[in-house]
Amino acid sequence: MANATIKKSPSLIPHGAVTLPAVTVDTYNAELKSGDGFLGDRANKQAFATILEEWRKRLRRLEGDSLRELKDVDRKHLEKVLLESDNLEAAGLVHTAIEDFANDLAAVIKKFLTLKDWKGTERIVIGGGFRSGRIGELVIGRTAVLLKGDGKNVDLTPIRSDPDQAGLLGAAQLAPPWIFSGHDSILAIDVGGTNIRAGIVELRLKKEVDLSESRVVESERWRHADDEPGRKEAVARLIKMLRKLIDHAKSEKMKLAPFIGLGCPGIVNEDGSIERGGQNLPGNWESNRFNLPEEIQEEIPEIGEHPTVVVMHNDAVVQGLSEVPSMKDVKHWGVLTIGTGLGNARFTNRTS
Repeated sequence: MANATIKKSPSLIPHGAVTLPAVTVDTYNAELKSGDGFLGDRANKQAFATILEEWRKRLRRLEGDSLRELKDVDRKHLEKVLLESDNLEAAGLVHTAIEDFANDLAAVIKKFLTLKDWKGTERIVIGGGFRSGRIGELVIGRTAVLLKGDGKNVDLTPIRSDPDQAGLLGAAQLAPPWIFSGHDSILAIDVGGTNIRAGIVELRLKKEVDLSESRVVESERWRHADDEPGRKEAVARLIKMLRKLIDHAKSEKMKLAPFIGLGCPGIVNEDGSIERGGQNLPGNWESNRFNLPEEIQEEIPEIGEHPTVVVMHNDAVVQGLSEVPSMKDVKHWGVLTIGTGLGNARFTNRTS
C-alpha cells in the first residue's frame, strides 16, 4: 500500500495541503495492491462493464444474449432496460452485474477501513461519474447493506451534488475565507482522465457562510479523451476556457475573487508538480519540468486588480470537499470517486 506523503508547508495556501480551512486531509490516493495489480481496479467504471460483459458471454453460450437488441450498452440504455423494459431476463442481467459489482466495492471498502489512516471512518461519500444514475445509486445502496450485514458500522451516501459539478464546488473549500472578501464567485477547474471542466462557482455567502448554498452558474467542458491532445495543447485549451469564463463573469457583473481552485488526479506536491497518478492525462504531466498552477498563473496573472492565486489538490480530495457542509454531524469521513479509476480521500473535520 502506497499513500500520498502529505507535508505541511509554511506557505499561506500550499498545493496538496494537509490542513484546509474546514478539514484535515488524513490521506488520499491510497493504492491497495492486489496480486499484480491494484484492488481499486475492481471498483471503477471499467470493472462494471467487464462484469456485465462476462455475464453476457455466459448467456451467449446457452441461448443468446438478453441484451442483444442494444447496439450500444451504455449507462442510459442499461437504466432503460432496468426501469422500463418488459424483457425480465435483460433486467435481471443488469441486476446481477450490480450485485457482483457491489460485492467487489464492499470488499474494497472493507480493505480501506483496515488502513491506519481510515480507521474510525463514520461515513463514506460515493462520487465520480458512475454515481450519476440509477445504476450507481443501486450499487451504493446494495454495498451499504453488504457492509452493515458484515458488521461494518459505516454509512455510505451518494454525493449530494451532480458529480460533474462537485469537483468544481469543492474548490471553494481550498481557499481561506478572507480571500472571498468583496467577491461573490471564483473560478474552478476539474481535470479528469476523460474530461476537463472549468466553471464559475457563485459562493452565495450571504445565504450560508459555510458554502452550502454555493452553485456552479457557468461551466465549460472538453472531452480531451476524444481528441488525444498533447500536454501543451491541453493547457492552451484550458486557458481558453478560463478566459471565456472570465469574460462571462464580467458581462454578468460578477465579482470574481483572484483565486482559481484546481483538482487534478495523482499525488500533488507542495510546489504544484504531480509526483505520480497522472498517467491518464494528455501528455506527460508528471514531469518535473511541468507545473500546471504556474502555467495558469503565467497566462492569467491577474483577476480584477489582484494577482491570481492558483491552488491545486488531488481531484478526489476536491470532489470530497464539496460535501464539507453536510458532514458536520460526523468527525471522520471519506470519499470514493468511481470513474476512470478509484479516487479516494479521508478527512477529519476541524473544530473552529
